[in-house]
Amino acid sequence: MDLKQLEYFVRVAELGSFTRAAIALDIAQPALSRQVRLLEVELRQNLLTRNGRGASPTEAGKLLLEHGRGILHQVSRAKEELGRVRGALAGRVAVGLPPSVAKMMAVPLIREFRKAMPEASISITEGLSTAMHESLTTGRLDIALLYNATASPGVELTPLLEEALFLVERRNAKSPASAKAATSAVQLRDLASVPLIIPSRPNAIRMQVESEMAAVGCKPDVVLEIDGVAAILDLVEDGAGSAILSRNAVATSARPDAFTCRPIKGPAIRSRLMIAMSSQRPATLTQKAMLQLIQQMAPQMLAAR
Repeated sequence: MDLKQLEYFVRVAELGSFTRAAIALDIAQPALSRQVRLLEVELRQNLLTRNGRGASPTEAGKLLLEHGRGILHQVSRAKEELGRVRGALAGRVAVGLPPSVAKMMAVPLIREFRKAMPEASISITEGLSTAMHESLTTGRLDIALLYNATASPGVELTPLLEEALFLVERRNAKSPASAKAATSAVQLRDLASVPLIIPSRPNAIRMQVESEMAAVGCKPDVVLEIDGVAAILDLVEDGAGSAILSRNAVATSARPDAFTCRPIKGPAIRSRLMIAMSSQRPATLTQKAMLQLIQQMAPQMLAAR
């Protein structure tokens, strides 16, 4: 059994599509299909059911997928162990970060990773929590930082830190008298009268805001749904409404001085940042080392900001 063919099959089965797998593997789709078909011929089993919407594993394919993940993991571990003989960790780690966290952490994290593991490689992807959660389950990410993630099959969660959320408004530089009000706390119940620009469901912050406001008997006045922190802040600066975001999201924006951040109380809204990893694939030594770096760096960097 060819390891490359096995890797191709596992990726197609996980992503549910030859097209998506070809993109992820950076090979031509006909070549990918041919290699998977050769594996089926060798095993004398149909491993995938092909249809117009993609490809799904047959019963034989599900069995091979389970074994294939373990085989590929053992190969990766063997390479790492051989790297340790040379005194270095090897392998690749794919990390997913929320945009506001990526702006602060990506460069220093890569710097420390290269210093600690010069023979290993790293890829960092920015994304919203929902999309990164899916990427973990399909194997495109090894580690992700997710906001307010809930337990689900196939994903292990470890709390990392909590951040307070603020009411973000456009700064009114022409009205010094309003400076004090611009930084004063706002009651959670009073947010019901504030026009909000907020991500669409099932965004983690959107769901949390709705849940917290429902607990005090009110609901948000959503005037615009925008999936993207930068676009939300552009609209706030343009006067289209206000937003509910972390201070880090504002601090890492292109024009942080254009906004004011008002604390929310009665009660406060706190967003939980969690480390997520797949429970279907045991972590490699390189991934564990990356995990330790994140646990060391993230609380210090985000708290300092």
